[in-house]
Amino acid sequence: MKTRTAPPPGRSPAPDQARAPYAEALLAQAGRDWLRLNVPGHAAAPGSDLAGWFGSRVTDLDFPPLLDGIDLGSDTPLDEALALAARAWGARRTWFLTNGASQGNQIASMVAPALGRTLVVQRSVHSSVVDGLVLSGLDAAFVQPSVDPVQGIAHGVTAADVAAVLARTPDAAAVYIVSPSYFGAVADVRAIADAAHAAGVPLIVDEAWGSHFGFHPALPAGALSLGADLVTSSTHKLAGSLTQSAMLHLGDGPFADLLEPLVERAFRLVQSTSASALLTGSLDLARRALVAGADRITGSIEAADKVRGVLRALGRFEVVSDGFTAFPDVTAADPLRIAIGTRAGGITGHEARRLLFRDHRVMVEVATDAAVVAVLGAGSAPDTDRFVEALHRLPAPLARSGAPGPAPLPLPRPGPARLTAREAFLSPARVVPAREAVGRVSADTLAAYPPGIPNVLPGEVITAETVEFLRRTAAAPGGHVRGAVDAAVSRLRVVSP
Repeated sequence: MKTRTAPPPGRSPAPDQARAPYAEALLAQAGRDWLRLNVPGHAAAPGSDLAGWFGSRVTDLDFPPLLDGIDLGSDTPLDEALALAARAWGARRTWFLTNGASQGNQIASMVAPALGRTLVVQRSVHSSVVDGLVLSGLDAAFVQPSVDPVQGIAHGVTAADVAAVLARTPDAAAVYIVSPSYFGAVADVRAIADAAHAAGVPLIVDEAWGSHFGFHPALPAGALSLGADLVTSSTHKLAGSLTQSAMLHLGDGPFADLLEPLVERAFRLVQSTSASALLTGSLDLARRALVAGADRITGSIEAADKVRGVLRALGRFEVVSDGFTAFPDVTAADPLRIAIGTRAGGITGHEARRLLFRDHRVMVEVATDAAVVAVLGAGSAPDTDRFVEALHRLPAPLARSGAPGPAPLPLPRPGPARLTAREAFLSPARVVPAREAVGRVSADTLAAYPPGIPNVLPGEVITAETVEFLRRTAAAPGGHVRGAVDAAVSRLRVVSP
């Protein structure tokens, strides 16, 4: 795998990055004696249930938008916070989002129709990109990712595969990829950007899991620095802002002038008119912490490396990223993602996750039939010894049975597309038993969750192997299928004939 070129450790951040202007303005506002006769309805009353439950600081800082000295007027603290974020991530412009990176993916998808009629998109994108296809009405030309058959997980796409799909898609609007994957696999964003630009279209990157990239020499470079034109960043994931807060970054590349007004219009369409000051303030603070937090990030990386080292030494479980070199579409791995192959240790990932939670009070991010994924926030210092001990105290029912147990169910191949996502989603539909849905056109997006990568899209034909995969996922401990009509996936919604 390729390594990145990074600035030397210890580089001092720009002095203005030490400020958090929006968060500081909120704090100053909360420190004044206000009679609050506006929304939110709790009015920061000290005796409210919210204040009693969460603490008065939460309600004191929970201001509505459009306040003088916060975000109303020119050169506001919000404007300054946005500009600081853009400089920190190397963007021409940044938007703060209060409905997660899902909102950013929807915005990016709605921008694309002004550029062409077909989105060239990695098939293993997050379901929010498919939601964006429903909103935009675009056709999709899919680029298939590589799949690890042992772990049953999808990685990324190559520049050559992207170029091949572009060559047969004359009305392409943009290229849309995911990097890094849920398991930490990083794509060759530079090469894919070059392929997209050579075809005359921008590159959009769902970098939801890589908001911390570029802020430490040992981390992969961020997608913007590698030529991406529009990047969604789920800042709450590993960069430390509050859940549901995110950013959308516009690169300063050849499509910036064209994209900026389109993004601004789409942002206004889907951004709440009551954006949370708490979420926005947390984005400002997370940016400041990332820029100034090289030493803390070093500690997080060392902690993750220690876990991987102990796992290799003890030998019961596999380190999934050790196998990334076998895939040409993977050029690096996120060191803050610890993907663990549990089947080698005699237990499925779903069961491992359930027992870690129930018996050891340890929460991991993702479980599949074959693995669990733990993540360390950039700058966090969790008790990794406790995690390793809990892992090795898990039972090994597969090993005790004397047989490896049923093999991990492979990711199902998607059925052919008969309609666009929008056409299928808006068509008359009916709910039928799962066995009767095979061969019919899906009206829904169905995704084994987490990680939320769609296994069937609106407009695609439902296959028998997809039904089996989703029902087995739903039946596993902690299993869930996003978009399913019922928890067991016993029924599916299909387009009416």
